[in-house]
Amino acid sequence: MKWKKYSLLCCTFFFAALMNAQDINAVLKDADNLEKQLKEAAALDKYKQAALMDPNNINALIKCAELNASIGGRLADKNSKNYSYLACRDYAQKAYALDSNNASANYVMSLASSKMQEVETDKKKITEFTRQTKWYADKALALNPNLAKANYAEGKWHMDMLNVSWLKKTQIKTFYGGVQSANIDSAIYYLDKAKTLDMYSATTYMELAKAYQMNNKPAQAIEVLNKLVKLPTRTENDAAIKAEGQKMLSAVQ
Repeated sequence: MKWKKYSLLCCTFFFAALMNAQDINAVLKDADNLEKQLKEAAALDKYKQAALMDPNNINALIKCAELNASIGGRLADKNSKNYSYLACRDYAQKAYALDSNNASANYVMSLASSKMQEVETDKKKITEFTRQTKWYADKALALNPNLAKANYAEGKWHMDMLNVSWLKKTQIKTFYGGVQSANIDSAIYYLDKAKTLDMYSATTYMELAKAYQMNNKPAQAIEVLNKLVKLPTRTENDAAIKAEGQKMLSAVQ
């Protein structure tokens, strides 16, 4: 009798786990479909639901971090932007805690750190986020050199550091003894590799075009911009990015 009860209990747990897995897969599929329909807020809600159903689902946590960063970037209200970026960091930290050797988890930690620089006001914290942006991008690339988003993060860091004021560079040196020197060749290398790995990322094309312009290579910049404006729209940010690319083209042609 005890054996039968034990068997019944095991079967109950097995089927409950199976049903939960099926439910999560359905939620994740809905989230992916909403993303493809350019409905990021609705997709984020679905990914958050999946993360609540299974707190150990690292892919759901990573998507929550990415979408909070994307949505936050479009918000004009500082408080709302800050909330989205804090949520991005929270989900990134949860993903990283689950697997610190997951390349994508390291990438979203780099992403979250870069976003926190935009809303943080404390100079020392801004400097620390700058350092973390590079550190996690480096680690993501060490784990997976062919992760497109990690290559983008690395290239974007070089671009950002080339454009910051001398004061911020001095602060980084003062607080942390400096970080690896940024240079335009590295920016172009990583951004071009990111473009090769993901041929439809409008963000990457835009940043690469700016890098070529900074490096006084207008022909290469025009070539990249011509490809950018013809890309399919895959995210809610793409239309604005392509419109900016068209303005840049009009200014140089």
